[in-house]
This record gives sequence, structure tokens and C-alpha cells, in this order.
Amino acid sequence: VLRCLGIPTRVITNFNSAHDKNLNLSIDKYIDVSGNNLHLSEDSVWNFHVWNECWFIRRDLGSFYDGWQVLDATPQEKSKGIYQCGPASTRAIKEGDVNLDYDSPFVFAAVNADCVTWIRYSKKRKERIYSDTRKIGKFISTKAVGTNSRVDVTANYKYPEEISFKISYSQYKNSLMDDRKILLTAV
Repeated sequence: VLRCLGIPTRVITNFNSAHDKNLNLSIDKYIDVSGNNLHLSEDSVWNFHVWNECWFIRRDLGSFYDGWQVLDATPQEKSKGIYQCGPASTRAIKEGDVNLDYDSPFVFAAVNADCVTWIRYSKKRKERIYSDTRKIGKFISTKAVGTNSRVDVTANYKYPEEISFKISYSQYKNSLMDDRKILLTAV
């Protein structure tokens, strides 16, 4: 329909797509001390999910958010009381601007949530035992114009995850000592 109106539109596929039911930007799994799944979370990870992107000027959000916008024709959650999703700016998703209207937190989680495993000792005490920050939002793709080739658009949704900050133990120890000196000087 949007193409019929002259609005540029394309289909997007997100592999390892998170479904963050409680909008805490993580996919939580709870286990007991024996390692049994407690089924306390309705969060899930889908093999893939498909939505549309449309090219809009965003006067409501400002020109920074112009460009591709996510519209999901098959929303699984209510937004403002009805089943809808979007238009969420892909620029807002990439920048982590999850405080914007039109389901930005839900789409951000779909492509960038952390998968967290918690061990639950009691109703009041839990402990995070594992976190995978790289599992969600893989090979975000669309079809190339004029061919059946895949175009990877992951960089439109998130920054590269290969960046790691590895330092030696001695560097870490020295940085802690420097922090302690600063703290003692301030006191």
C-alpha cells in the first residue's frame, strides 16, 4: 500500500529476533539452583522476524530521525492500547534512543537485547549468572533492487559488536590503583 502511495518501502528480515515482553531490553531466563527452567519470563527469541521499513521525514521527532522507519504489520504486543508497531526510526534504534514514541524500545530489543540467565534462590533473591550481548539481531537483511541478492542492513540498526576492550591484568590493576589515588585525593 505504501509503495502505491509513492513511499519507498522494503521488507526487512531480522535473524535471532528478540521478543521482549516486559520491555526491560533483555531476554531473561530464570533457573533454579538445580538448573531447571522456571518459566518465569514470557520473553523469547525467534529464529527470525520480518517487518517493513518506509522512508519518512520525521517532523514530529526532528530531522535527525528522518529516513528508514520500522513498521511491523504483524505486531505481537499492544502499543497504546492497540496492536501496532511503529513507525520507529532506525536511527533511533541504532543510537539507543529508546525513550521515543512509536515502539522504539520494542524494536531496539528485537535487534539488540541481551540474553540474560538468572539463578533464582528465592522470591526475593536472584543472581545474574550469564549474559550474552551478541546473540540477538543477526544478518538483518533486505532484498537487493533488481536482483534476488541479499543486502545486509545490520549497520543501520546497531554498531559493530566486534569491538572489545581487552587489557592485561597489570593494566587493570594499575587502573584500579589510579582510581584509588583519585578517590583518596578527593577525600
